Amino acid sequence: MFERTLGRFRSLIRSGEYVLSIHALEEMAEDSILTEDAENVILAGSIVERQVDRATRERKYVFLGRDLAGDPVGLVGKIGSAGKAVVITVYREEQS
Repeated sequence: MFERTLGRFRSLIRSGEYVLSIHALEEMAEDSILTEDAENVILAGSIVERQVDRATRERKYVFLGRDLAGDPVGLVGKIGSAGKAVVITVYREEQS
């Protein structure tokens, strides 16, 4: 459903054209998630939802994937105005 967008995110991650928001960095530190884990969510995970920010009308995408240890991780990202991928937040998913 979001194959083209996912391909764009993956290309930007592979080429290092992405930024982690301060919020994402804080959440990653709190949940012991590494930068490499966030990269892996985008590179090996999937987009499960598109959201539209009410204030800015920007599209955001919810990713589900796994960290390098195999634990489930969620991530919200967007393509920023400069054409880079922006990781807005990263969080641990509840295991079922």
